[in-house]
Amino acid sequence: MRKAAQPRGGMPSIIETEGAELLAKRLEGKRVAITGPRKAEELGTIVEKMGGKALVRPAQGTIFLDEPELGGGISEWIRLKPEWSVLTTGMGLEALINTAQEMGLGDAFMEAVRQSKIAARGYKTANALKKRGMAPLVRDDDGSTEGLLRQMEEYDFAGTNVMVQLHGDHAPRLVAWLESRGANVRTVLPYRHIAPPEEQLEQLLDDILERRVDAVTFTSAPQVRFLIGHAAKRGFEPSLRSAFEHEVVAVAVGKVTAQSIREEGIGRVVAPQEERMGSMMVELAKYYAEAETQPEETI
Repeated sequence: MRKAAQPRGGMPSIIETEGAELLAKRLEGKRVAITGPRKAEELGTIVEKMGGKALVRPAQGTIFLDEPELGGGISEWIRLKPEWSVLTTGMGLEALINTAQEMGLGDAFMEAVRQSKIAARGYKTANALKKRGMAPLVRDDDGSTEGLLRQMEEYDFAGTNVMVQLHGDHAPRLVAWLESRGANVRTVLPYRHIAPPEEQLEQLLDDILERRVDAVTFTSAPQVRFLIGHAAKRGFEPSLRSAFEHEVVAVAVGKVTAQSIREEGIGRVVAPQEERMGSMMVELAKYYAEAETQPEETI
């Protein structure tokens, strides 16, 4: 996260003195583009409660795979009875459970997961497990794959069978890490991230380049990738990066998405410490609050 400038002369920051009540309206007059299609309405409500105007501009689509495509992976999970189940998203776990139920294998699949050691990435995955009376043996320490790997370091994977639920894309680093420790790894991809219709990306790109938005929220790495890719195809990639470095604020839901934005060459990123949509908007409000008090400095 890009740190806000520190207050001068030991004076308390505006955040400390104004409190949450005034922060709640710090997005007043700000136009915030929402690129995540899931829970766009929920995030839009948060923006408007904080005084801003929400503009839904999808930069990602999601395709859930159906029974013929997922069935083999679910059947393998049941047959293998793996020592480890690595679950990376709550949405992916729900998709697996729903498809297993449609196949008449819901109980068998849940038992295969329940009897294994479970490693979970992200609070939504942990919540999906909790809803079904399960708890992970291993959880990430920061909502990222890197955080999950850190927590798995102390365990021996040599000769174990590991099933990995992927999250919209392949996870070569996670799979390579497990294989380097002697695990036999199989992966299941419940859904894929795809680019939205080109006209939606075009509208978002134009809004940014024409400064019709003040901030753009990103809730996953593919959203950033699809937007940058579209800008590059149009020849506007340098202009897009310039907009983000100056007038338009890139906002990430958490550390993983923030890192993806930086890897695309955008240095100014606002992100919360914990991955929550509400926290993301509070962090943006803090950013604007500090900017108002120190206009002569680069925040």
